[in-house]
Amino acid sequence: MKIAILGAMPEEIEPFLDEFECEKIDYANNSFYITNFKNHELIIAYSKIGKVNSTLTATIMIEKFKAQILLFTGVAGALKEGLKIGDILYATSVVQHDLDITAFGHPYGFVPGSPIFVETDKKLNEIALKTAKNLGLNITPGIIASGDQFINSNEKKEWIKTTFNASAAEMEGASVGQVCHALNVGYFLMRSISDEACESAEFDFDDFMVESAKKSAEFMLKMIENL
Repeated sequence: MKIAILGAMPEEIEPFLDEFECEKIDYANNSFYITNFKNHELIIAYSKIGKVNSTLTATIMIEKFKAQILLFTGVAGALKEGLKIGDILYATSVVQHDLDITAFGHPYGFVPGSPIFVETDKKLNEIALKTAKNLGLNITPGIIASGDQFINSNEKKEWIKTTFNASAAEMEGASVGQVCHALNVGYFLMRSISDEACESAEFDFDDFMVESAKKSAEFMLKMIENL
């Protein structure tokens, strides 16, 4: 099987590149890394930050490199109470919190022709739960909200959480979800909590991003072994 592994930043895929010898292919102002693992071909890339970049990269991984499923790993800011730095969250669905055509009477996150909430792949989620059980780890399901904003405001955090019942916020997951939904590719999204999306978020993010990304990557490789 051809499996896309995507992160938004270099730090989020470095654990994979440290693990494998890869063929590097430069395309569309980005680099894609090809390797083999457990009878699968892996296509590894980081998209750069934001919904536009992640949409482009995910589409290339599927259309050019023929990925059959896409696994997105990295970090996110916690929205719901009880989530702490280092916790692992997987998305049951994704939503764009900054998509706003409410002036025309539509709800936040709505755009004609697309669902507000895009569900992730149930079979991949089940494999993740099995993997976590085998490792003795706790992973938490939840809605992940995406927007082209780094959330470090308590007011904005509360609005996203209340409006979408979201557990965490980041900047790419929902756009990649739309790509996978449109192209009928299984999608799994895992985030390690790197900050609490509040006024001190930028300081927490710098301190914990690398550690959180490494934790997500280690889990993802164990998950691939169970595919």
